[in-house]
Amino acid sequence: MKLTGFSNTIALVTGAGGGIGAALVTQLRESGCTVIATDVAAPAIVDGAGQTPVHAKALDVTDPTAVDALVAWVEAEVGPIGFGINVAGVLQTGTVSETEDAQWRRVFAVNADGVFHVSRALARVMSPRRTGAIVTVSSNAAGVPRHGMAAYAASKAAATMFTRCLGLELAPLGIRCNIVAPGSTVTPMQTAMWVDGQGAARVIEGSLETYKAGIPLQKLASPEDVANAVMFLLSDQAGHIAMSDVYVDGGATLRG
Repeated sequence: MKLTGFSNTIALVTGAGGGIGAALVTQLRESGCTVIATDVAAPAIVDGAGQTPVHAKALDVTDPTAVDALVAWVEAEVGPIGFGINVAGVLQTGTVSETEDAQWRRVFAVNADGVFHVSRALARVMSPRRTGAIVTVSSNAAGVPRHGMAAYAASKAAATMFTRCLGLELAPLGIRCNIVAPGSTVTPMQTAMWVDGQGAARVIEGSLETYKAGIPLQKLASPEDVANAVMFLLSDQAGHIAMSDVYVDGGATLRG
């Protein structure tokens, strides 16, 4: 099945500097989208012959004024935004007792407030047109407790429920909002937690000590695995899917 609905569409991606965001930029371009690729520092984009345009922009999603300004610039200078994908995120590990106030606020500022700022700006421009799709890349940690990851899990749970509530508001306008919840994925966020060359094997095996299940599929996700799910939810083929939370974790959470 070939996914359709991407040609001549403008897509805004946050967290596009690497990992899942970068994989999405590649797939969106290959599908015919013009992409606005954003990150705290403007992502480095390699242009190829015949590829659709990419506008690499610096964007701090925690700054609502900056978010509104970027969306206004895109609408005025590039064209109407058809897709919005929230990928920007940060990880904070440590027990609750060890977590400082500033660390908690930073995680929520990016992972939850950032999704709110970007999605609100997109809702305001998509609503009059009565068309569009928004996907938030959350985490399977939003639905399953994680030892030493309370701030991250709570912020992702907030982003997930916010996106579902937004989807309820926008569905009557024909705008679809969905969530993709990755598990352990081979990105810098994941590998930064590994202490040696056995990091991947330990994640796949799971940990009784921290009450963490392993991965039934016996492998970590690639950024492309997660991007594939996002692309499906954006496509015409997902035209009757709204407010869904799709887990892409190899069965690690033992739920659908």
